[in-house]
Amino acid sequence: MIGGGQGAFIGAVHRIAARIDDEYELVCGAFSSDPVKAKASGIALGLDENRIYGSYKELIEKEKQLPEDERVQVISIVTPNHVHFEPSKMALENGFHVVLDKPMTFSLDEAKQLKDVVASSGKLFCLTHTYTGYPMVKEAKQLIKSGKLGKIRKVYVSYPQGWLSEFLEGADNKQASWRTDPGKSGIAGAMGDIGTHAFNLAEYVTGLSVSHMCADINIVVEGRKLDDDGAVLLKFEGGASGVLIATQIAAGEENNVRISVSGEKGTLVWQQVDCNSLVVRWPDKPAEIYRTGGGYTSSFAQHNTRTPAGHPEGYLEAFANLYRNFALTIKAGIEGKDAQPEWLDYPGVEEGVRGMAFTENVIASGKSDQKWTVFKI
Repeated sequence: MIGGGQGAFIGAVHRIAARIDDEYELVCGAFSSDPVKAKASGIALGLDENRIYGSYKELIEKEKQLPEDERVQVISIVTPNHVHFEPSKMALENGFHVVLDKPMTFSLDEAKQLKDVVASSGKLFCLTHTYTGYPMVKEAKQLIKSGKLGKIRKVYVSYPQGWLSEFLEGADNKQASWRTDPGKSGIAGAMGDIGTHAFNLAEYVTGLSVSHMCADINIVVEGRKLDDDGAVLLKFEGGASGVLIATQIAAGEENNVRISVSGEKGTLVWQQVDCNSLVVRWPDKPAEIYRTGGGYTSSFAQHNTRTPAGHPEGYLEAFANLYRNFALTIKAGIEGKDAQPEWLDYPGVEEGVRGMAFTENVIASGKSDQKWTVFKI
């Protein structure tokens, strides 16, 4: 692991997710740009002190020198956005598979470069867009793919948070400080941090690509340097339209990501607050409720379910599904076998490029006087 040391939030989430299915063992790390903190973090995690490194460059260089049956196979990168590209590039070029926290890079240009590196390296790449890991999100995708809703007409996706409703970056808040810093987060705040999740969820579930957008981007909290609120009208290839809302200043809101997709025949709704349920509404009969663990669900939903119906599976399990599917795909390659379709269902470099394109397009649209702007990559 690169990043994710003491005081970090997402690093611990990655470590829990990786361990849930016993597909990974944490063997080395460069947990901080501060060598003292990096070492303390590694010791606290029980690692061999010889494999606790003071920088990502040292980690990659020294691990590469180890015998093949000893060296690390997968490098998980959980640093702030501005330290995504270089470690990922170096890891891939030196023969390591990569799991990277989203967004993929600091800029769209970097994302395009990293896409080329992935292609030339021959190594596998996973981007942790967590919400696509939920069993009922996968079920929603399969229902739409099967044509059960007919042609898709309308998509609503929202991600409301309230944790930045005050100027937390003015206090000693590490998460608020880097996420609202253009030098570390990039050109977008809320839209880059959570708007990309909503965008990815919309494209994943519907199987449709956004072609045009019209954005209203706001900085609500006085003194903040990046957007903390926004709404986007979307047009999808094929004719569907949609609305995306991402805000971090809705006081009292937590993380209830929600998506509603309407087709010619019916509408489905999924939300994180009741993540084990998928509601499908029909115009001529009662609504149907699909539940995680139900034997009637698709192979994709069942593959990503661990417990009998009625036992809640949430955010950590969804995160773990990405890690497990990535591991199973890597193992299939090692064994010279074809990976099953269910294993290959994890976000990768294409989703990363489109996520960065969303970030840059949505900010450009928000600044433009033009009503609709073309989604450019």
